[in-house]
Amino acid sequence: MVLKTNRDKIVEMLLQCQPGQPRTRGTFQVDHNGAPFLLPSIGGITTNVLVGDSAFGLAGDHIEPGVSCNSNSEKRMDFPNDSLQMYGCIGNRAVIVSGKAEGVEGVVTGKHGGSEHLMIDFPVDAMKRMTYDDKIIVHSRGQGLELIDFPGIRLFNVDPDLLLGMAISQMDGKLQVPVTTLAPAACMGSGIGSAHVASGDYDIMTSDPESVAQYRLDKIRFGDIVALLDHDNAYGRTYRKGAVSIGIVVHSDCLKAGHGPGVTTIMTCTDSLIEPVLDAKANIADLLGIGRAKI
Repeated sequence: MVLKTNRDKIVEMLLQCQPGQPRTRGTFQVDHNGAPFLLPSIGGITTNVLVGDSAFGLAGDHIEPGVSCNSNSEKRMDFPNDSLQMYGCIGNRAVIVSGKAEGVEGVVTGKHGGSEHLMIDFPVDAMKRMTYDDKIIVHSRGQGLELIDFPGIRLFNVDPDLLLGMAISQMDGKLQVPVTTLAPAACMGSGIGSAHVASGDYDIMTSDPESVAQYRLDKIRFGDIVALLDHDNAYGRTYRKGAVSIGIVVHSDCLKAGHGPGVTTIMTCTDSLIEPVLDAKANIADLLGIGRAKI
């Protein structure tokens, strides 16, 4: 099936950013069981955690795969970092334009709210040559993308080419979307209530062992395409029975209360117009030939 979109009307812009230094709160954090911990967290050029890897089991919290990028590390919520977060889309091409890895191309793999990072996958050998002064150009396109035949389904944060590569089909007036995981509304946590989903992410909580086992949440990988059941993301993140949102896993499992693997929304419907179909290979590493799938 070829999805009819308005891709010929989509605006393409160049965005500039650089790798963001790893961040720390400088003291112990406390997990959802009350235990203190000191572990690596957001940011950095992370050379051994890639899309396609498990989002669980790392000695870390909120780990972002590949290169975490921003355009204003001092004021993450301000210009030009707000533009980078809003207009960068998963699947966008990125190019290193300075430093020892100049000319190497990568792919945007996610957005992380709070840290306000755009995550980009580059080959490991290139990441090992990078510094935090290197400049990166992102060829942004995707915001404003629409499905011509499905006006009730809203799209966000997705490159047109990635959308077409997702093996989406149509049956009985619904779009069948391959996903690795069905996440129930009760497990959605940090990020609920945000005014929009054109930047950032929200988390699948993993503090309840029974829910984790029932929905196989501990099998989630970075880059997985997942379905968020009974969640409407059209105008923010909210519970609505029958709604379905589709997103991509962008950061690791977390120890803090209300947190877990982060999901950036790419598709949502208020009514039941999206039918998730389980497919273990529904991951952008496999679809785009990046990250762990490239090694």
